[in-house]
Amino acid sequence: MNRILLIILLLLPLAAGVCLSLMKRAGRRAQNAVFVAALGVEAALCLWYLFLPDARVFLFSMTDALTVSLATDAVSRIFLSIGAFGFLFAGVYATRYMAHGERQHSFYAFMLFSLGALVGMDLSENLITMYLFFEAATLLSMPLVLHDRTQESIRAAMKYLFYSIAGAFLALLAIFTLSRFTTTFDFKAGGTLNAAVEESRTLIEITVFLGVIGFGAKAGMYPLHGWLPTAHPVAPAPASAVLSAVITKAGVLAILRLLYFTVGPAFLRGTWVQIAWISLALLTVFVGSMMAYREDVFKKRLAYSSVSQISYILVGLFCMTQQSVAGGLLHVVFHACIKICLFLVAGSFIVNLEKTRVSELRGIGKAMPVTLWSFTIASLGLIGIPPASGFVSKWYLALGALDTGLSVLNWLAPVVLLVSALLTAGYLLPVTVRGFFPGKDFTPLDRTNEGTAVMWLPIAVLAAVSLLLGLFAGPLTDWTMSLSASLV
Repeated sequence: MNRILLIILLLLPLAAGVCLSLMKRAGRRAQNAVFVAALGVEAALCLWYLFLPDARVFLFSMTDALTVSLATDAVSRIFLSIGAFGFLFAGVYATRYMAHGERQHSFYAFMLFSLGALVGMDLSENLITMYLFFEAATLLSMPLVLHDRTQESIRAAMKYLFYSIAGAFLALLAIFTLSRFTTTFDFKAGGTLNAAVEESRTLIEITVFLGVIGFGAKAGMYPLHGWLPTAHPVAPAPASAVLSAVITKAGVLAILRLLYFTVGPAFLRGTWVQIAWISLALLTVFVGSMMAYREDVFKKRLAYSSVSQISYILVGLFCMTQQSVAGGLLHVVFHACIKICLFLVAGSFIVNLEKTRVSELRGIGKAMPVTLWSFTIASLGLIGIPPASGFVSKWYLALGALDTGLSVLNWLAPVVLLVSALLTAGYLLPVTVRGFFPGKDFTPLDRTNEGTAVMWLPIAVLAAVSLLLGLFAGPLTDWTMSLSASLV
């Protein structure tokens, strides 16, 4: 039964995407029904699978050494859950956001195709399977950026494609090299390197370093981060939400699998590679926060924020301590929930008020009180103000960084995270303050304009979940601490 469920989880969004791609002449209601039903069933199956034993499914073999197969473990359950539920919330919202747009059926189809590729990547049993779905995720999500088909969206989509493919080639170089020094391509906690690795340590370190840079392109890590602030402003808001909160996590998952399930942290801990990775991730955290602070276009500000916040996760993975890895995994969940909420808020400002810049959002609190309160709650989580969820993950990230034993970096990492949190407050909270307190000379908007419940309800629920995850973080924290202990 578990094996059948794995296949259904993979094929359901792909089959529904094919169905929607053929529904060009069907009514919008029919398209919405198929789209939301597919996402709802996929999320329900993922929730069910959380409580079932692990399973494995062999799909096919390209050669004797290159097999494509699926399997589940604790890591796959984390990423599978945020993907399914993230797409569900963004998808429900999209039924209203896309109501007056063109090619709605095409947008829905590629949303489902992207989800299917991510599910395949989440469930991959080995490096080869993961790489195939990693490439598929790029090709199938690019049309989401391209959807409006303006010159700006075409340039953004091409930039996304080129950055992702360049990163994938670097990752493939690492996979080629590791094929000579691993006992198997299958994922195994602690790594699968063979006894001959010490003779070629320098070669492995260089290629793994490049491989992480390559996979990091999808996660928005410097120096291949430039596609994020270009793609988000031109993509529809539901697409921006899943690109930022879910699809970027494909890069995080790939790095996690490469470091902890193929190479192994013991081989890399204390090397120049680890120091370089932490330094690049911290640079990305700071630069992303600073660029967000200076940016006036609201969605572009959130895109730079994603560049920064996802590198929080990478800092945790690169520190390679139990608490840092646990903090990184916690931030995977918290960031997904928060950032989907924030991008949907940005979409509501665009649809209901035709506002795209932060400087235009003065006094919106009276027109959209539920939306702005939800934005505020989610923002507190991203900043890391207790008891919001982001505080918990950043607490463990800072503690884990202090335990690395790396001189300078062990204290520099918490300092950079703190400075970034201050900058995050600087680029998010002014929206709330100016929205609710515009000043006496401001002429308020004529009426409340929250939009339909299909738009504001997903936003409110996500904001509430982000707060509840912080208030009742104990079970999830204990689980991630247990998981990280088995990895480091």
